Amino acid sequence: MTEFKKPKILNVQDIAKSKLFSIQSVDLEFSNGEKRVYERMRPAKREAVLIVPIIDEHLILIREYAVGIESYELGFPKGVIDPGEVALEAAQRELKEEIGYGAHNIIQLANLTMSPSYFSSKMNILIAQNLYVEKLEGDEPEPLQQVKWPIARMMELLDHPDFNEARNISALFYVERYLNNIK
Repeated sequence: MTEFKKPKILNVQDIAKSKLFSIQSVDLEFSNGEKRVYERMRPAKREAVLIVPIIDEHLILIREYAVGIESYELGFPKGVIDPGEVALEAAQRELKEEIGYGAHNIIQLANLTMSPSYFSSKMNILIAQNLYVEKLEGDEPEPLQQVKWPIARMMELLDHPDFNEARNISALFYVERYLNNIK
């Protein structure tokens, strides 16, 4: 197999900025001399967490408005890791803010990238078990609807019309593998 040498970055320039995003133009020269200009989101400095909570043989999901698709999406609690936090601390906080539970047992299952040709974002996938009631005030604009889904039917979520986000689907497969390996 041919080993590729990483392209040389000739220039990086900010070309657009919003409140949430900054777009960069990146001039590259590949090892074969080919030059290209790519666009990407400015590399992220913070990672995020997506937590799959389990209570009483059920997954707990939330229904939350997703402005990108202008619809409500069914998925797992998630959020950005705050400065000074590690993934496990952020997962604990997000659980308390979004579903009103903390967890005695949180295990990291994976660290994923999302569309790495355009984003540098990393999403930590965690499973939370042995939950206990504890609520923190969150930053959501409206209450999040909770949906309990039986673990025995968790792969049926793939057929649910509101369960579409790739990160949630990936988390579902990681949780299935984890649960199968502990049996």
